[in-house]
Amino acid sequence: MSTLHRQLSTSWQMLGWLLLAQVAVALVGRSLAPLGPLIAEDLLLTKAQVGLLPSFLFLGQMLVSIPAGMLTDKIGTRRLLLLLCLVLGSAFLVGTFASSFYMLLFFIMIGGMGYGATHPVTNRGILYWFPAKRGTAMGIKQMGVTFGSALAAIALLPLAVMFGWRIALAAACIVLMLSGVIAFRFYKEQLAEKTGREPSMKGGMRSLITYKPLLMISLIALILNGSQMSVNTYLLFFVTDELFLSLAIAGTMLVLSEVGGSVGRILWGTVSDSMFGGKRFPVLMMIIITALTGTLGMAFLSDGVLVPLLVFIVIILGFAVSGFNGLWMNIATELTPKEQAGAASGVSLTIGSAGVIILPPLFGLTIDISGNFHTAWFLLAGLLGLAAIIAVVLRRMREF
Repeated sequence: MSTLHRQLSTSWQMLGWLLLAQVAVALVGRSLAPLGPLIAEDLLLTKAQVGLLPSFLFLGQMLVSIPAGMLTDKIGTRRLLLLLCLVLGSAFLVGTFASSFYMLLFFIMIGGMGYGATHPVTNRGILYWFPAKRGTAMGIKQMGVTFGSALAAIALLPLAVMFGWRIALAAACIVLMLSGVIAFRFYKEQLAEKTGREPSMKGGMRSLITYKPLLMISLIALILNGSQMSVNTYLLFFVTDELFLSLAIAGTMLVLSEVGGSVGRILWGTVSDSMFGGKRFPVLMMIIITALTGTLGMAFLSDGVLVPLLVFIVIILGFAVSGFNGLWMNIATELTPKEQAGAASGVSLTIGSAGVIILPPLFGLTIDISGNFHTAWFLLAGLLGLAAIIAVVLRRMREF
C-alpha cells in the first residue's frame, strides 16, 4: 500500500473515532429534547421552563468554547476528548439525582461545558487529518450530533417511559464515558496537530473576536442554532398538544427530523465540495431558504393534518436546521489560519450558542402567551429571513 493510501486510510479511521465520541456526546447532551415531556411532568414545568433545559446546556457551551478552543490549539485533540466525555457524562449522571428544577439546570450547565467544548476539539482533528474533502469529513463528523440525537429519541424515550427519565439518562451517561475511553485509546494525532507552526492572525484572540466575517457567520449560526433547538425542544409538544397526535408519533417525528439533519450534514458538505468547488455561500443560502420554507410549513399545520404531510415538512425542516452545522464549522475554521482553528471554532460557538440560550425559552414563552404554536413558528421564520440578509452582506464582504 502506498504512503498516500495509508494516509487516507488512517484519516478515515481517525474520523471514525471522532464520530464515535460525537455520537456518544450527543446521545447525552441532546437527550433533553426527547426526555423533555417526562422531565416536565416529573418536575411540573411550564413550556418556558422546558426551554431553559437546552438553554443551560448551551450556556455551559458558551462559557467554555473560547478557552477550550485556545487549549485545543495548544495541546491537541486526544486528551481533551477524553476529559470532555467524562465531564459531560459525570455531570448529567449526578443530575439524574436532582430533586429540583434549578439543581437540574446547574448540572446541565456543567455538562454543557463538556458538550460544547467537544466541537472545537473534534473540529481541529478534522482540519489536520483532512486537507482535502474537508466539507464531507466535517459533515460526517457533525452527523454524529444528529445521529446521537435520533438515537436518544429511539432508545432513551422508550426506556424512559418504562423506567423513568433518570434511569434512561444514567444509562446514556455510562455509554458516553465508555466511548470516551475507547476514542482516547485509539485516536492518534498528527505531528502537525501537536506542533502547528503556521502563522496566526495578527493580534491573536482579539483579532478573532473583532473579525467581521467570523462574527457574521456566527450570527447566522446563532439564528440557525436557536431554530434547531427550538424545533428539537418543542416538536413533541407541538405534535401532541397542537396536532393531537400520540406521543409515539411525536417521538417518530423527532427521529425523522434528526435523520433529515444527519443526511443534511453529510450532503451539504459534499455538495459544497463537489458541485461548488469548496465554495460555501451557495449552500449556506440553500440551507437558510429550506429552513424558512419548513418553518412556514409548520406554522400552517393544524389539527387533522395528514401524517405524511407532517413527515415531509419535519424532514425538510430537520434537513436544514439540524443539517447546517458541518458547513458552519467549515466556514468558521476556513475564514482564519489553520493554527487558530480551535480558537476560531470557540469564538463562533460562543456566539452561536447564544441562539440556543435565547430562542427556545422565547419560543416557549410565545406559546405560553399566545396559547398556540403558530405565532412561535412565524417568529422563527422572521429570524431566518434576517439570517438570509446577513448571509448576503457577508458574501459581499468576503468570498467564501
